[in-house]
Amino acid sequence: MDNTVRTGTELLWSALGGDPAQVDRVEYGGPAGLLSARLPVMELARAAVAVCSLAAVEHAGLPGPVRVDDGAVATAFVSERHLRVDGRAPVNFAPLSRFWRSADGWVRTHANYPHHKVGLLAALGVSDSVEAVGAAIAERKAVEIETAVYAAGGLAVALRTPSEWAAHEQGREVAARPLLTRERLDEAPPRRRSGPLRVLDLTRVIAGPVATRTLALLGADVLRIDPPGNPELPDQHADTDVGKRTAALDLDRPSDRRTFDELLDSADVLVTGYRPGALDRFDLHRPGLVTARLSAWGDHGPWAGRRGFDSLVQVATGIATVEGSAEQPGALPAQALDHGTGYLLAAAVLRSLTEQDRDGGTRLVRLALARTGHWLTHTLPRYEPERYLTESEGPLGRLRHALSPVAYEGGPTGWSRPPGIAGADAPVWTTA
Repeated sequence: MDNTVRTGTELLWSALGGDPAQVDRVEYGGPAGLLSARLPVMELARAAVAVCSLAAVEHAGLPGPVRVDDGAVATAFVSERHLRVDGRAPVNFAPLSRFWRSADGWVRTHANYPHHKVGLLAALGVSDSVEAVGAAIAERKAVEIETAVYAAGGLAVALRTPSEWAAHEQGREVAARPLLTRERLDEAPPRRRSGPLRVLDLTRVIAGPVATRTLALLGADVLRIDPPGNPELPDQHADTDVGKRTAALDLDRPSDRRTFDELLDSADVLVTGYRPGALDRFDLHRPGLVTARLSAWGDHGPWAGRRGFDSLVQVATGIATVEGSAEQPGALPAQALDHGTGYLLAAAVLRSLTEQDRDGGTRLVRLALARTGHWLTHTLPRYEPERYLTESEGPLGRLRHALSPVAYEGGPTGWSRPPGIAGADAPVWTTA
């Protein structure tokens, strides 16, 4: 494949602090034309998996090469759609998780979890029915619904265009931050490891679980912890908890908290997927630990403390209007922000471990779905037909037409003449 395919991998590997020469170890292949979209979704998917694989072979000290198959990548990025449990297809979105027309535009809600559904219905003051929710939203403005639902503990986002998001305070904050941050917090030595890497998993839904699922694939002992009264959705669990063990602990109960602290004391990696600050009261810092924090909107700005999911980030940041329009919003062909951030998160953990093995230090990495969305829309090369068009004057007037795809060193850059009036040329050769 050409240099355009390499570009995303090079950009992500650079963000991870990797040696640029390592990108040459990646081999690309597989069927073309997958995850088709207006935005370069396949490029994001391919690059995220490539750097995760690169980080894995680097940490393991293996020679490579790294092979990235577009078919495997595209299938994994919609893994939740391919899941079957005894032949039953999964439930990916509940009936109240969808787009709704508001009085002045569109709103997208997320009500897969029972407590989010309760918050949505409370904010709207309606019963549990699609018709009642639709009627209530249709009477109110999109931003008003967004504010009220979040205040009630639910999840709703007003549809915005890219320019509206760029002018929004949270949009400006996201744009000002890097794709990911990697910090060395102190000079602590790395944890002593006599067996498999121990990963404590405090994540939910897709992005975080994809990261820890990947670490489990690579041989880590991954233990996921959920609150007893709020387990993961069954189909999400079946799709993203493969390779792991799961347990329930109530960290507000002293005995469970002691158990958790003992686990954390002996862990090598902690991966969290809760809102920034939501877990601060549990004092999760440990010298020599690698901590990876994932959030929806990032650690800064007025939305930093808000919950969020891939589908909602697409709507807020303008991706839904790029893939559709302001009149009829669309969506990416996969929950690519989730999956892409998941593989990137796993890569960041592995790179931190590699650097820690060499230099020590407690390590912290931070990623956010909104930052991945910004990177997708503003950094990755995107197909723009205008780059491959030209204009010329001639007997037919001013023409816009496609450049020839035939190109080589020393070759022509265009045709020597524009088209003339049909049939108007003399029937002779131009050379004697």
